[in-house]
Parts: sequence; structure tokens; C-alpha cells
Amino acid sequence: MEFVALGKTNLLVSRTAFGAMSLDCKEIESFGEESDEKACAMVHQAYDAGVNFFDTSHSKPVCEKRLGSALHGIRQHVLLATKTNADSVQRLRSDLHESLEALECDKIDLYQLEIENFLPVKDSQDGLYKELLSLKEKKVIKHIGIATENIELAQKAVESSLYETIQIPFNVLSGDSVLNLVKLCEEKEVGLIAMQPLNGGIVSNIPLAFGYLHQFENVIPLWGTHTQEELNQILYFNDHPPVVDEKFLQEVEHERAFFN
Repeated sequence: MEFVALGKTNLLVSRTAFGAMSLDCKEIESFGEESDEKACAMVHQAYDAGVNFFDTSHSKPVCEKRLGSALHGIRQHVLLATKTNADSVQRLRSDLHESLEALECDKIDLYQLEIENFLPVKDSQDGLYKELLSLKEKKVIKHIGIATENIELAQKAVESSLYETIQIPFNVLSGDSVLNLVKLCEEKEVGLIAMQPLNGGIVSNIPLAFGYLHQFENVIPLWGTHTQEELNQILYFNDHPPVVDEKFLQEVEHERAFFN
């Protein structure tokens, strides 16, 4: 497994990260009473393969709880990220408390605001960023980031120098605006976490999707696998990254042309 620094943080994360927000997907739920056990087995398979970065969200309480259970006993060996879409300090505190309980831990390595319409800053009336700084000082959270699908807002966040990481949708079908953001994050040393590396399931060519993102050394894709087969493929291509040559790039253009 290859590890890289996540922006300016002191987090050394695996370049292949585990997106745990799919631990309640229909494929896992189809196991019925064994769903929890199946989710745990997938988390442990990723961990045994060297994955040390796991991301989830308070908006998916089943996923948080399953991830927390799966990481019991190995929490000290992994880096854990979760999110809140709180729009007030009171709700942020409540969300964080519930996340800590679900994840069975006393601190979060990376705590992210899920936002689309506004960017909390130091002196904003909502008080969210001030509260995040307070939580960081108390060592309840170690680092602060945002997760958003709003590219303009993400750019403002990078330029503000207030957020250590940005999580956005980024995949083989992404356009120039996202690529420009990737470059800006690299210049500003802001960690970039790529959600939806398969574009929400639209992209089925895993080697193409993996190879494309693997070109960007400052990008950490969150692979939210739904099945054992998908996870096996991701871990295989982590060990055997596709060669990005002229033929590969032609396939990328063909994929983009097909969907666009």
C-alpha cells in the first residue's frame, strides 16, 4: 500500500481509501441478519490489505455504527473521518457526540462540514467555524475539512486557507472546473478527497476509473464498494495500477464521449 500526506495535515493516508457510506447499501442489506457481519468483513478486508483511511457521515447512522463496530480493537491503527451537515453550533455538537458514540471513539481525525450554499468562516454569525476551532483545541477533532458538490464554494474554501481538506465528486467524467480545483488544491497544499470515483455507479469500468484517479498523487479516492467483487477489484488494482498510456487515454476519451 502506498501512503501520502493529506495536504498540510500530519495524516499519512493510504492512497486507496474506504468510503463507508455504502455500508447500508441494498447489496449488503440483502444478507439480512448477517448484514452487520458482512459489512464488518469488508472493512477488515480493506484494513488487512493496508487501507488505513475510512470515511463516513453522521447522515448515514447505520454506516457510522457498522464502521465503529468493525474498527473495534483496531481504531488506534486507522485514520477516521466523518461529516456533519449541521447549520448551527448546537446541532454540530449533537451530531459530533452521536458520531463519537456510533464510531466507539473519543476523537475524530478529520471532521468535515457537508455544505452546499454557504461557507463558514472565522467571524460568521453561525459560529460553526469558531466551534470547530474550539473542538480542535480540545483535541476532540484533529483536522477540519468540507465536503461539497459546489465547485465554486470548494474553490472559496481552498483560497480561504481555513480548511485543511476538500471532499468533492471527482472521477473520469469530471470536467475542467474540477480539474482546475485539483490543481489549486495541489498548489495550496489542501488535501483533496475524491468522492463518487465511479460517479454514483454510472462508471462500471473500475480499472479505467482507478487508473485515471491514480494519476493525481494529491487525490485520495473514496471507494464505496457495494459488493465483495467490487472490493476485490479495487484492492487488486491498488497493487497493480493500470498503465496510463496512449491506449488508456483513448479509452478515457471514449468513456467521456459516451456519457457526454
